Amino acid sequence: MTAPNDLRLLPRSGPEGKPCYLSTDDRGGFMSRLADNIEAVQLGTAAELLEHASETLDDQDTGLEDLRRLAKELTGSLGAVLRVATSRGLLLAMSEPHRP
Repeated sequence: MTAPNDLRLLPRSGPEGKPCYLSTDDRGGFMSRLADNIEAVQLGTAAELLEHASETLDDQDTGLEDLRRLAKELTGSLGAVLRVATSRGLLLAMSEPHRP
């Protein structure tokens, strides 16, 4: 079984916004691959949203309500991307040999 510091941060939150973790020795297992796929979707969505945000901000006729909706979508996407970056950083740290 994995050590407590070998838990993988999953790409979603649990109840009350608390982080969810996966405990497995198999990084190629079903749940690990599922988490990888969800992270890939989240990153793809963020890229599309970034393009949409650029177009929206360039449009002089964009209304305040549209900007608020865009800000809310960007905030959610940024949170997902930050969680992916944190999870992948932790995975990299676990796979690198310890240096004194």
